[in-house]
Amino acid sequence: MKSKKIVIIATVLVLIAMYFAFDLGRYFSLDFIKQQQGNFASLYGERPASVILVFFALYVAVTALSLPGAAIMTLAAGAIFGLVTGTVIVSFASSIGATLAFLAARFVLRDTVQSKFGTRLAEINKGVEKDGAFYLFTLRLVPLIPFFVINLVMGLTKMKALTFYWVSQLGMFLGTIVFVNAGTQLAKIDSLKGILSPGLIGSFVLLGVFPLVAKKIVDAVKARKVYARWNAVKPRSFDRNLVVIGGGAGGLVSAYIAAAVKAKVTLIEAHKMGGDCLNYGCVPSKALIKSAKLAHQMKHGAKYGLADTQAVFSFKAVMQRIHDVIAAIEPHDSVERYTGLGVEVLQGYAKIVNPWTVEVAMNDGRKQTLTTRSIVIAAGARPFVPPLPGIEDVGYVTSDTLWDEFAKLEQIPKRLVVLGGGPIGCELSQSFQRLGAQVTQVEMAPRIMAREDEEVSELARQSLIADGVQVLTSHKALRCETNGATKSIIVEHGGKETSLEFEALICAVGRVARLTGYGLEDIGVTTQRTVVTNEYLETIYPNIYAAGDVAGPFQFTHTAAHQAWYAAVNALFGTFKRFKADYSVIPWATFIDPEVARVGLNEQDAKEKGIAYEVVKYGLDDLDRAIADSETHGFVKVLTVPGKDHILGVTIVGTHAGDLLAEYVLAMKQGLGMNKILGTIHTYPTLAEANKYAAGEWKRAHQPERLLQWVAKYHSWRRG
Repeated sequence: MKSKKIVIIATVLVLIAMYFAFDLGRYFSLDFIKQQQGNFASLYGERPASVILVFFALYVAVTALSLPGAAIMTLAAGAIFGLVTGTVIVSFASSIGATLAFLAARFVLRDTVQSKFGTRLAEINKGVEKDGAFYLFTLRLVPLIPFFVINLVMGLTKMKALTFYWVSQLGMFLGTIVFVNAGTQLAKIDSLKGILSPGLIGSFVLLGVFPLVAKKIVDAVKARKVYARWNAVKPRSFDRNLVVIGGGAGGLVSAYIAAAVKAKVTLIEAHKMGGDCLNYGCVPSKALIKSAKLAHQMKHGAKYGLADTQAVFSFKAVMQRIHDVIAAIEPHDSVERYTGLGVEVLQGYAKIVNPWTVEVAMNDGRKQTLTTRSIVIAAGARPFVPPLPGIEDVGYVTSDTLWDEFAKLEQIPKRLVVLGGGPIGCELSQSFQRLGAQVTQVEMAPRIMAREDEEVSELARQSLIADGVQVLTSHKALRCETNGATKSIIVEHGGKETSLEFEALICAVGRVARLTGYGLEDIGVTTQRTVVTNEYLETIYPNIYAAGDVAGPFQFTHTAAHQAWYAAVNALFGTFKRFKADYSVIPWATFIDPEVARVGLNEQDAKEKGIAYEVVKYGLDDLDRAIADSETHGFVKVLTVPGKDHILGVTIVGTHAGDLLAEYVLAMKQGLGMNKILGTIHTYPTLAEANKYAAGEWKRAHQPERLLQWVAKYHSWRRG
């Protein structure tokens, strides 16, 4: 493939060089065409087919090679062939030539450009895929933008060649007619300025702007159409600027932003403020992990020069501590706090009855109806429970219910089965194993934490196994059974069934968006696995937005808060300016021991997307602070653009990996590279130095060897 590219590049360069070396441009001047007009007309009269074929081929060649002269040839077409025939010839020849230039740019340059700037171009590619034909048509209407530039630039995108051809054919047609028609009056033309007068250019610019205006009109018509059945109930005035449904991270941030900009906002939450993260997810699980890690460290005290000690504790006390932690953080997300910030908080069940009206069934039995300019849906997600035969009979807990259910127990369940090998399943498996349960983790996929690179998944598996967890990958849960007081789950592996007995079963196989129960189905909001939104987080109704787990594509608290900014700002100020949600730099972490944290691409993502990359890796076993802390398991792995310090993604495995990742998140968000990280002073001795040393590894791999050879000679000369 490389040799073919070289041949094409060489051929194009030779042809262009010949064009200028032999001064072929003189044949594409207005004076030459006017002088030879009579000869061309005579030749056309004698051999019409031959002249048309030669002219057509020459026009295609000039356009394909992006040579100057296409405008003059278009005039010549009018002078020689007349308006109708000339327009047909030029229209097809110009479109074919433009498509050849498009394909050449694609073949020679696109892979290189996409590999080096793939992440930056991701949004452009999405835009081209969605509206590329529309914008190409607009560009073709505006002669201020050189057509050869459009040909080459579009070749670097993922637009289909057929789409490029037919849109170019249509978009250039009006301009072709203007030039060919001018050519029919060639004797009266002294220069191209006579054709492209300021008035004509202005007309074309207006013509080019028209599709953009038309798109706005179409959007308005679509909105009018989707609202049509509700026109009779649309309020003339509104009680609120914004109503937010859901008191988790997405809802809280949306409401906070609205209150901060002095909008009148109501937040509706039926259950607990703080949502899943505070009450069932992030907070209680991290409190559990801390207790489990301390018990683990006591058990391995010799690692720190102390005696190994078996932790003595009450499981009920451990669970009580978790609830105490939740209670201590609750004020941050409380009704009182948000009321103080200017948010009206209603505790009850919301139902959207039309695009501007929300009915609230209050927890105290009252009902309230609110009218609002905009709505943000932040209803979150719930644990998915697999429909296994017998699962309801044996009983189970999820990440939502286990905190209350386990708090009732005097002792930790001795035999515990965890369904799921994702982050939640891994965190719970390791923690309960460290606290004394015998945990069996069941995962249907070939490996746990499948979104991470294989080496990361394997390191996580080995860590869990080292703690005593029985990790069963490629095992499919079939059914649950009871035999007297004995509960078991039947799993299948390699065609063989195995029975796993348990005292408690935890379902941690993922979470699904809450899509029903608050009116979406009644007003026709489109849902799939999540609420379907556009890049502005709008639903089919431009005044109804979604954020957080209910909107996807990420189910992280920090992503919900990130989306909430876009949803709230667009909902309140979208009439003037809308912002597309930006997912270019999304970090996440799994808090097993050692932690796994990532931002951007890992190797398996880059390979799947065909993005070229280089890898640099620094092992924590070399880091002074990690050695002092006896925390040497793990590494920092950075993917960069080949030959450049631009960061594509980072994976960190090790103690406090989630904290260490923040430096790379900042760097990627602000466009800083490995050189900037290397040039930043890091306190010694800290774990954060691992980031600097990883940057140092990158620098060593990209030393200017030839320059250093000359520097060595210079120093040798200086020594005499």
